[in-house]
Amino acid sequence: MDLVGIHHDGSDLYVSHDSPEFGEVVQVRLRVWDQLGIDRVSVRSVLDGEAQLFHASITHEANGDVWWQADLPIRNVVQHYRWFVKGEAIEYGWLNAAGFFPHDVTDASDFSISVSSPTPEWLKRAQVYQIFPDRFAKSDREYEKPSWLVQRDWSQLPEGRSANTAYEWFGGDLWGAAEKLDYLQTLGVNTVYFTPFFPARSTHRYDAHSFESVDELLGGDDALKYFVEQAHKRGMRVIGDITLNHCGVTHEWFVKAQAGEHPYREFFTFDEKLPQGYECWLGVRTLPKFNFNSEELIKRFITDDKSIIRKWLRTPFGLDGWRVDVANMAGRQGEFDLTRDIAKIVRAVVREEGEDKVLIAEHFHDAGPDLQGHGWHGTMNYSAFQRPILGWLAGKEYREETLQHPVPMPHYSGQHMVTSIEAFSARMPWRSRINSWPTLGSHDTARTATVINDDTNLKIAVTLLCTLPGAPMIFMGDELGAVGHWGEQARTPMPWDAVENQRPALLDFYTEVLHLRSSHEALTSGSLRWISIAENAVVFIRETKSETLLICAARTTDSVNLPNWCLANTDLESIHGSAVLHSREIVIDQPGVTIWRAQ
Repeated sequence: MDLVGIHHDGSDLYVSHDSPEFGEVVQVRLRVWDQLGIDRVSVRSVLDGEAQLFHASITHEANGDVWWQADLPIRNVVQHYRWFVKGEAIEYGWLNAAGFFPHDVTDASDFSISVSSPTPEWLKRAQVYQIFPDRFAKSDREYEKPSWLVQRDWSQLPEGRSANTAYEWFGGDLWGAAEKLDYLQTLGVNTVYFTPFFPARSTHRYDAHSFESVDELLGGDDALKYFVEQAHKRGMRVIGDITLNHCGVTHEWFVKAQAGEHPYREFFTFDEKLPQGYECWLGVRTLPKFNFNSEELIKRFITDDKSIIRKWLRTPFGLDGWRVDVANMAGRQGEFDLTRDIAKIVRAVVREEGEDKVLIAEHFHDAGPDLQGHGWHGTMNYSAFQRPILGWLAGKEYREETLQHPVPMPHYSGQHMVTSIEAFSARMPWRSRINSWPTLGSHDTARTATVINDDTNLKIAVTLLCTLPGAPMIFMGDELGAVGHWGEQARTPMPWDAVENQRPALLDFYTEVLHLRSSHEALTSGSLRWISIAENAVVFIRETKSETLLICAARTTDSVNLPNWCLANTDLESIHGSAVLHSREIVIDQPGVTIWRAQ
């Protein structure tokens, strides 16, 4: 991607309002290095299908930058736009969300603003901790154990891939999780995301046999009520996990559907030509897929006053939102594609239950087209964060099977990493990007420490998790260096002994960078400008109207020269890391991340 001293994104510095109404005029701004001699700037937008240009004019000049502004009328549900520039140093050029181009480009990566309800403000400041309930913490309570359960000791590791995989029970519950809230708060976490807590015939619980109660093995309804109550007292949020795409083969709706009962039969797709006789998730017989062509299913699951979606967001449970499992598949089946329609319906219902309730989608590949502002607030950001970051920092000895992805992990240069990040991010509005959850690992992937397998690179990855846009999500135990080569094997019990006997240095580092992020508005909501991109080092700026941070991430010792078009006449103070800034040269004495704050 070309770095030419011209910048725009969807943050407050550059867009006057990210949640406009129809007919509103939004002011959009472009930052241009004054040495480029740009004398013509316009905004191109497509209104009712026809491209139009809107003239921009200079509003002010500051620190070597010229600021241009144009009025953008909001005519359509999603208003796409990009910038045209022309002048002494640039004869002809377009700037869109993917970067600067000296030639005509398609509309695919244009900036966008959506006419939709605002995203809850707290989400961009969220620091999320994912808990797999069976493996996080156990109380001293005893539970009646079902016949399918395979009991394990807390000190054991999951078998990984075996006949017992789905049934291994380590005994974690929500009462035990509540006892660890002080630990989470000290770590710097302010949002807890639980994988499913519904009763099921497995300990991963994505095969729910009811959405009406909390699994008794986890402590039942009272345990969830208590956890949420205690979390809220600490100012923390709690997110649940819902499978809009499928349920378990023992689910009460599916059992009635198989018996031919109305209206349950229409909740699923039965077809004698299929191996199982019905549609299911990726051919897995135990996970029948919902058919959202059924209006009655939509009512019972989403829209009715006593729907599943509403129930858990209300008192006495009071969840703060939902993470939607395989959201990219929900409503997609063969000849019909209802995913964005379903997302929009769920978004409206969630908002009715509280303007501060959130909706996050799981999506392992290109989530951008599903994130145009009317459905999911954001996504678990695998393709636009995890994969490029690990591609740059992973060890070469990892196995191809380590990540939930159909192709091996690449080995990236810094240029490839940034290009990949921006290519995927350009497909979504800034508002969706800043509210998505970048993650290095989850219950579906290898452990971060296994893939990277280098203490220094691991710390670089964790710091980028907390300094690039989005609300960072940490899978329980990653902060303690837990290991595992793939999802099931990596769902290890929390090694609490390691915390109690000798506090791991990695835990202290996670704590440091999480508190660093929460202390700087530029890291929670600031714009992003890439300043320098090389094989082994990348430099970027996060910035709000009141704060500017310069960040350098390097995987080797090196030196980096800052371009003349950034931070002219600005004094910088180091607040993290060891690299030294001499004039406009960053001297990197050891690999790591260094952060400077403008005085």
